Amino acid sequence: MCKARPVPPRARPDRERLRVAFDATPLLGTRTGVGRFCEGALGALARVAELEVDAFAVTWRRRRRLPPLVPNGVVVRQRAMPARPLQFAWAHRRGPAVEWFVGATDVVHGTNFVVPPSRRAARVVTVHDLTTVHYPELCDRSTLGFPRLVRRAVADGAWVHTPSQFVADEVVAEFGADPGRVRVVYHGVPYGDVSREGRPDRQGRPSTAPALPAGATRYILAVGTVEPRKDYPGLVRAFAQVAAIHPDVALVIAGADGWGARAFHDALEASPRRDRIVQLGYVTDEALVGWLAGAEVLAFPSVYEGFGFPPLEAMAAGVPVVASSAGAVPEIVGDAAVLVAPREVDALAAALTTVLGDAGARAAIAEKGRCRAAQFTWESCGSGLAALYAAAGTR
Repeated sequence: MCKARPVPPRARPDRERLRVAFDATPLLGTRTGVGRFCEGALGALARVAELEVDAFAVTWRRRRRLPPLVPNGVVVRQRAMPARPLQFAWAHRRGPAVEWFVGATDVVHGTNFVVPPSRRAARVVTVHDLTTVHYPELCDRSTLGFPRLVRRAVADGAWVHTPSQFVADEVVAEFGADPGRVRVVYHGVPYGDVSREGRPDRQGRPSTAPALPAGATRYILAVGTVEPRKDYPGLVRAFAQVAAIHPDVALVIAGADGWGARAFHDALEASPRRDRIVQLGYVTDEALVGWLAGAEVLAFPSVYEGFGFPPLEAMAAGVPVVASSAGAVPEIVGDAAVLVAPREVDALAAALTTVLGDAGARAAIAEKGRCRAAQFTWESCGSGLAALYAAAGTR
């Protein structure tokens, strides 16, 4: 039987409501993993009675797009916050304080590596991973300044939220953070209600989606922006081996090109199975539900991860997962996925080949996955963040 992850006790019982200013900038534009975290966390925090949650966006023009994107119970209350000048100022001096832009608040939560300085408010910063520290060659210029901002926030007494114990340990080791001020609060599953029943068509794909290549009746799915950290070139090379044994299988990649996508396209053009690989580009949440529901297996070959939404999304959908053992992935998937070493093309190919060829193994892995995914809820995330805010706001 699946056991749910315990929900932390609610924060600040029998006391006044704690006012929290929450950086919801990641809700604007194309929704990334950080955006999904903000969406799920805000929805849960809005239901915590002990909190009064205000959202803000660090942007000059786009702030007006934020109010329709936040859940009921969350208020957008701010002055214009020009991103580039402010981030430069916050990296080099202790101002301007966030209260000038959002008013008096008890806690300010920077949800994407950057937390504004404050006059009196306690500060919480979410560190999703340390890719910029360990693999700067896999990062673009816009993110390479994050370590400096996190280091300064930690030195100034900010509390740190991480989505995994793996990242929490890295934050303590890399930035010298006080372990007592680093809290692990896991994310929830974005598509927890996905199931393989009631699929849009026989393959589980939305009716408007591109068809699979001729002769392909099953597919391996990979989800995520095409960028170096995901190691899609390695997946393409592994798929060439898989396709030689399973001629009915295609590889479908649901993700738009990010920076550094040239290596992926070079591998794609060189692949002898190029005709069996489909890149969908950016996929809406609704369409992704369909693609997840119809997949035979999810491949997640990342070089490094601080959490990993796609494996949990697939598990919730009853789809078996083959993933790399990179970063926090083993902590998140537990024993409910097949793990291989990062960048080991032959091992990845062998694991995918085995899972695709054994229906019994797929069913067993899928059942473990459903139980594992059920432990990651947004209610638990919201309660954990509320407890963190209470600790930060009362010390």
